[in-house]
Amino acid sequence: MKGSWAAVFDWDGVVLDSSRHHEESWERLAREIGKPLPSGHFRRGFGRRNIEIMRDMLKWSRDLDEIDRLSRRKEELYREVVGEWGIEPLPGVRPWLERLADVGIPCGIGSSTEAKNVQLGLEKLGLTRFFQTAVTAEHVQKGKPAPDVFLEVARRLGMEASRCVVFEDAPAGVEAGRAAGMKVVGVTTTHPGAHFEGVFREVERLDELTTEELAGWFSAVA
Repeated sequence: MKGSWAAVFDWDGVVLDSSRHHEESWERLAREIGKPLPSGHFRRGFGRRNIEIMRDMLKWSRDLDEIDRLSRRKEELYREVVGEWGIEPLPGVRPWLERLADVGIPCGIGSSTEAKNVQLGLEKLGLTRFFQTAVTAEHVQKGKPAPDVFLEVARRLGMEASRCVVFEDAPAGVEAGRAAGMKVVGVTTTHPGAHFEGVFREVERLDELTTEELAGWFSAVA
């Protein structure tokens, strides 16, 4: 099984339980700059880059320099919240990563968040050794649901996209994984009871999976 396929993880809501932290950082930013936040904004924007959320969904600004400044401030506030509240991996994450490591499956992160957020989380959770690469918002031109972030993870891992499994908790990320030509596992952490279209499997916890099951998805692929 070693190196025959690769695992690609979304970050927020898949590896760590950060939804409360991100929602709080949006609230703090909105208060700081005096901008409104419509009801349900967080759920609708989850999994997307800040530029798409601020420009297209919230319509706070169309000036890219202003959006960049606000985005950076939002992520600074997120890291402040993490420092105040602490953060934990989602149940089942560590056992699943250990199983993948035991059989030599390379792992990468493909996220819409900032690199600093991923680095902070990896250090706090003690998970750095499990991941060979992390591709974040700064590394691609188009965010999810475009496939760019996942395709870049596959490139860095030296793996064909068709031999990668994506673990995603957001509809935009599921769409991105499918567009990349990867197999997708839907993780229902942030959308309890959801049914993601076109996924190979849905789980509440990653340790519901076995490496043998996922390896079988590639048995017919040359």
